[in-house]
Amino acid sequence: MTLTPTRAPDVRVRRLTTTLYGYAFLDEFILLYPVYALLFSDSGLSVWQISSLFALWSVTAVVLEVPSGAWADAVSRRLLLWLGPLLTAAGFTLWVLLPSYGAFAAGFVLWGIGGALGSGALEALVHDELERLDAADRYARTMGRARAAGLVAVMAAMGLAGPVFTWGGHTAVGAASVLVCLLTSAVALRLPEHHTPAPGHGSWTGTLRAGLAEVRDDRSVRGALLLVPAVSAVWGALDEYTPLLVRETGVADGTVPPLLLLIWAGATAGSLLAGEGERLGTRGLAALLAGAAVALAAGAVHGSPWGLTLVALAFGGFQAANVLADARLQRRIKASGRATLTSVAGLGTELLTVASFAGYALIASGHAHGTAFAVFALPYLATAALLLTRRRAVAGPRS
Repeated sequence: MTLTPTRAPDVRVRRLTTTLYGYAFLDEFILLYPVYALLFSDSGLSVWQISSLFALWSVTAVVLEVPSGAWADAVSRRLLLWLGPLLTAAGFTLWVLLPSYGAFAAGFVLWGIGGALGSGALEALVHDELERLDAADRYARTMGRARAAGLVAVMAAMGLAGPVFTWGGHTAVGAASVLVCLLTSAVALRLPEHHTPAPGHGSWTGTLRAGLAEVRDDRSVRGALLLVPAVSAVWGALDEYTPLLVRETGVADGTVPPLLLLIWAGATAGSLLAGEGERLGTRGLAALLAGAAVALAAGAVHGSPWGLTLVALAFGGFQAANVLADARLQRRIKASGRATLTSVAGLGTELLTVASFAGYALIASGHAHGTAFAVFALPYLATAALLLTRRRAVAGPRS
């Protein structure tokens, strides 16, 4: 009689994934998202002041991205996932109770800190727990579904924010957002964690040095880390301009939201299909990126609502590639520095996203939005070409 290795009971995997999906949904189910700019404007802030708040938010996230990841590796990932939503809730409370520039600035700093604490910690916790349960091969599928849950939450918040705002104004929308943040924090406590810091790396600075040393010494880790921002940043920046692209097709303003939901649906489908794409390998990932780039360019320059179907297809491809790039990185790094290096990749994504914003403004100031979208398909073609070149240059099972 041949005995097969015992896999972790599915019930433990289900507990992890169900809790994760709930956390991912609640983390994005913020009714303030669609209307906080209105709150700022109604409070008397100028466009310059509102823009400065967004800049402060971005700077906070960039500064704390890597230290927070190192802290997660040195202390506890679940602790940071619990603390982050509480800080965000405190920021939203300030906005509602003391609507002023100073309160908005403090709220954005708290929100930026909260977001940075979760960046890297969540991916590291999920991968290590799945690995402990002998289910690491489910990581891409699991994270794809988690991100799909987050996208569905954003769409649900967009649909619900209007009625709640009509009923109770900024106070009701803000109170609902604070409540959701508290629920998110409570759900985080249900996430399992068996992570222990590596000996000799008890401080976050020691953990950070160890993680950066791994990037320096391991070429495969370095390549996987650089791939994450290369895949994530550009289309993440383009997402902010999709309303302008939709309006440019000539539809009425009332038709813009449904067409935006089409694009979001494409990204959601890409998340759900990411697990199936893990078998693609390097060549398949390159083909996925190239195909999505061609669809993006063709759909954007088409200049009609029908072309937006191709844009939605492209966003689905990019979202799937985003999940696969993250899974590729997680397979290559050591568990002790997982959150640290995931945060380093997140920092690269943030910086490249800011550069993409600047590049888009430069192109779109003299050309149509469709042209700008088409131009930004080129980096993905370049990334696909580099993946194929590297695959030929470096043979091995990890390619």
